[in-house]
Amino acid sequence: MQDLLRRLLAELGEDPEREGLVSTPKRVEKALTFLTSGYRADIDDVLNGALFTVNYSEMVIVKDIDFYSLCEHHLLPFFGKAHVAYIPNGKIVGLSKLPRIVEVFARRLQVQERLTEQIAGALDDVLQPQGVGVVIEAYHLCMMMRGVEKQNSKTLTSAVRGSFRSDQKTREEFLTLAYAPRMSG
Repeated sequence: MQDLLRRLLAELGEDPEREGLVSTPKRVEKALTFLTSGYRADIDDVLNGALFTVNYSEMVIVKDIDFYSLCEHHLLPFFGKAHVAYIPNGKIVGLSKLPRIVEVFARRLQVQERLTEQIAGALDDVLQPQGVGVVIEAYHLCMMMRGVEKQNSKTLTSAVRGSFRSDQKTREEFLTLAYAPRMSG
């Protein structure tokens, strides 16, 4: 990868041997390996057995989960917040596992639509809940730094499964809770 990056620097018109660029290929390789670590992650390993039998059938929501990903079209970052909810069907997952699931899929080359679906699908597969809802709101540097150059455009995507799809009240409760004013503190 470092040889490719040196060639890329040269193709861009730079001198890869210039003092400020000599270590750049190594740093970029390390950064890209981290930013795509989701390809090497396994959901079962991430969950680490944190599934628990509990008699609870109301909505569980973790909102404002920060994430960073790379657009597969331009390899530029997109970032924002994910709001993830489910209604248990006898099983719950440790709360910290919801952001970890978001992270697994965000750390891949992505489009926001697929990212949203993958998170919902993973929760649905693992928990087999009554329903799942995921909303992602993100800013895309491919729209901000190039192309249309719109600085304040936010993209929203959603994926709903089970009762979040079939029951309008459940979907409305999720959206109300996801966009309720932030707690201070």
